[in-house]
Amino acid sequence: MPYKVELKPSEQSFDVDAGESIVDAAHRQNIQLPYSCRDGSCGTCKGKVVGGEVKHDHYSVQALSEAELKAGMALFCQARACSDLVLEVDLNNPDIQRLPSRVDKIDHLAHDVMRLFLKLPAGKKLNYIAGQYIDIIMSDGRHRTYSIAGAPRDDGMIELHIRNVEGGRFSDFVFHHLEQKTILRIEGPMGAFYLRQDSTRPMLLVAGGTGLAPIKAIVEAAQQAGNTREIILYWGVRSRRDLYFQETVEQWAEREQFTYIPVLSEPDEGWQGRTGYVHEAVLADIDSLAQYDVYAAGPPIMVSSARTSFLEAGLPKTQIFHDAFEWALD
Repeated sequence: MPYKVELKPSEQSFDVDAGESIVDAAHRQNIQLPYSCRDGSCGTCKGKVVGGEVKHDHYSVQALSEAELKAGMALFCQARACSDLVLEVDLNNPDIQRLPSRVDKIDHLAHDVMRLFLKLPAGKKLNYIAGQYIDIIMSDGRHRTYSIAGAPRDDGMIELHIRNVEGGRFSDFVFHHLEQKTILRIEGPMGAFYLRQDSTRPMLLVAGGTGLAPIKAIVEAAQQAGNTREIILYWGVRSRRDLYFQETVEQWAEREQFTYIPVLSEPDEGWQGRTGYVHEAVLADIDSLAQYDVYAAGPPIMVSSARTSFLEAGLPKTQIFHDAFEWALD
């Protein structure tokens, strides 16, 4: 028999079959729980089990610590119900849409990064906040998650930055088979990584790899809003060729109140800039993190390391916002 799941504070409910993940069951019944990697690696789907019991298949301690587990937290993409459940979870944006989109333009930005512009049908609009993400729904029903790499545009175009992942089904399709005018199904928007417009604190942006995509959206949203706050951007990549959007970022840095620091973990010969891990460069440069709002996006290990070390350095929990990227496993 299926178990019953109740959500707080939304008061929504759905059934989950034995052995079925809570995220899968919710989406099967059009309840839009937040998620990203579906592999227990990123923490996007984390919430609290208020009543009942769950068991996890597997997960990363970067996404769910032992202390969080003891406190009743769970990763709903990996949690299986052992009884009826009462869950506390922020749905963020329950009005998620499923829409067809047409590939309008394809740009090869770097050796392993492609940029797509998706156009929605006439009269349709995706109401998202800069920094949120969408899912691409593949032909077999599997989802691939990508941050929208730009603030909302008047023409409704959606920009994505796709990194080529070895063995990745969708990224391989994008790099070798995707053509203009191809129709892709999308679902979104999702996520709580977005610019907090009501703050007056300076902004510290920390990106790793294609984690630049939602950071780009946040920068554009700040500019559109006439934001005069100081912005400091640290972008960590392996080598110089991975700075796939360097020209645009350098243009941002020409503006007043904007500072840009690229950081290479495997620097090229002759590189004169910063080296090492990007979060360590931040710690070396900034004595008082508590004066900033921090936005971090990139691989889970980078985001987790940054969050842990920044909190230890005195950054209040309420002043860090993050989005971890992870490749979905088949």
